Amino acid sequence: APLGDKLDRWLVAADFRGNVLVSKGGAVLLRKGYGMADREKGIPYTADTVFDVGSITKQFTAAAILKLEMQGKLRVEDPIAKYFPGVPEDKKSITLHHLLTHTSGLESDFAGDYDSVSRDEYVKRTLASQLRTKPGEAYFYAHSGYSLLGAVVEIVSAKPYEQYLRDNLFLPAGMRNTGYKLPAWPPERIAVGYHDGKRWGKINEKPWAADGPYWALRANGGISSTLDDMLRWHVALSGDSVLSATEKEKMFRKHVREGPVADTYYGYGWSIGEAAWGGRLIEHNGGNGTFFADFLRYVDDNLVV
Repeated sequence: APLGDKLDRWLVAADFRGNVLVSKGGAVLLRKGYGMADREKGIPYTADTVFDVGSITKQFTAAAILKLEMQGKLRVEDPIAKYFPGVPEDKKSITLHHLLTHTSGLESDFAGDYDSVSRDEYVKRTLASQLRTKPGEAYFYAHSGYSLLGAVVEIVSAKPYEQYLRDNLFLPAGMRNTGYKLPAWPPERIAVGYHDGKRWGKINEKPWAADGPYWALRANGGISSTLDDMLRWHVALSGDSVLSATEKEKMFRKHVREGPVADTYYGYGWSIGEAAWGGRLIEHNGGNGTFFADFLRYVDDNLVV
């Protein structure tokens, strides 16, 4: 494709390291890796390299909550006190909707990404914290809210977080290579992170619990995936194989402005805005200072990057 060739030349000239997929109208224009995924072993990035999607994880958590609503197991209007015992007075009015839209008033973090904090300990710290603002009053991007949602997924489904996602979201969408541990990728497929030229390592070399990251990262970040699986997710969200039209409308609704003067809005785990040339842009990115991922869905153009 001429456009694919043009993008390819541009990425080579920019010395891009990573991989890229561009699809328009259902046709893949570009699907390629650039640079080295493992410099020490000389393994190049390919279109099949597994990478950390960072906060793109949040939309998977949001989809799990919406799936549980579809299954009649919860409602997004539910207060968190329905799922956690001993919620203090100032947090009793926080709802799942507030957590999904970053309007709970919670601070963002109550531990480092790799601190060994269990679910119950993380929930306890979050509930004991000082709120920034009253629930529902202001938008503030908070990882902690999504960790709480991950805990709700486990409590309501009686399944580990990743297992629920795999059974109810990923496998129905044909995504066999997305998750924390269950995909069991061959080690050579997983990208190595580099920071200021030094080896930071692979996501599966970091301190994790037996079934995935500890709770400062779980459900808000740290999921890994592939280009093809992310495209499958886009396709699944374009149809109703995973979520109903009703639930998708909630996911992609402009719930709250992402800042006082922002021209983008937060849905559930997605940023909703406009393409430079007009039309809806539904996107989210993720990063941890070492890995960076971007997922852009120009839905009116049937274009995904």
